[in-house]
Amino acid sequence: MSDPYERSAEYLDILIAEAWEPLGPALSDVLSRVRATSGAVVDLGAGSGRGVRVICEALPDVPVLAVEPSAAMRAVLLARVYENDELRGRVTVVPDDCAGADWPDGVRAVVALNMIGHLSPEQRRALWSRAARQLAPGGALVFNITPPFAPVEVERVRMAGVVIGEMEYEGWAAARPTGEDEITWRMEYGVLREGRPLAGTSVEYRWWVATEDALAAEAAEAGLALRRAGDPALGLCVLERVSTTSSHVS
Repeated sequence: MSDPYERSAEYLDILIAEAWEPLGPALSDVLSRVRATSGAVVDLGAGSGRGVRVICEALPDVPVLAVEPSAAMRAVLLARVYENDELRGRVTVVPDDCAGADWPDGVRAVVALNMIGHLSPEQRRALWSRAARQLAPGGALVFNITPPFAPVEVERVRMAGVVIGEMEYEGWAAARPTGEDEITWRMEYGVLREGRPLAGTSVEYRWWVATEDALAAEAAEAGLALRRAGDPALGLCVLERVSTTSSHVS
């Protein structure tokens, strides 16, 4: 299978930094309220490791399994983990996807940010079922959903830009419907100097879309209840076993 991140990894970590400014504290707050008190945390689609760092700060001394299938993204992830003594002792980087990675039973939490759209409906259901079996009592699966929630066209928009030294790095995104419940994103990345393009690349990848209600119904089939957490604009969702779900978090 081709890896679209092989070409975009150069740009992704710096271009998602701004999005993580509100997302990081929100994830930390959710994790601090998880009622399970033992077990590792599994970070699915760990990418460049920004979420790994948040997890480790929110839950001191808890081991983390960082699952990332892309070799290009793992290069950034491993560098981030290795350069920090504390992370290096707690984080295990797993070169696999969420279906193939081996998790222990009794995990405290599963984090799946910015990756649920990579999963087909069948793969999502498999993830919900696996979480229901392998979460510790009081454990939670945390993921996020972002628009679009239906297969519609998304006009090309500048999603991020940063300046480093004399260079400006930017990312653009557009999408088109390509199935009953999927779209194809086209991402364009570039490097400019004094407004003049120097380098760039573009990638396309499939993305499955679903409404919150549809995801809640899927999770319910596995015995999990969905609730929203934090600022609605962030789209954070928490899944817990129905028997252990409570209303202590809004």
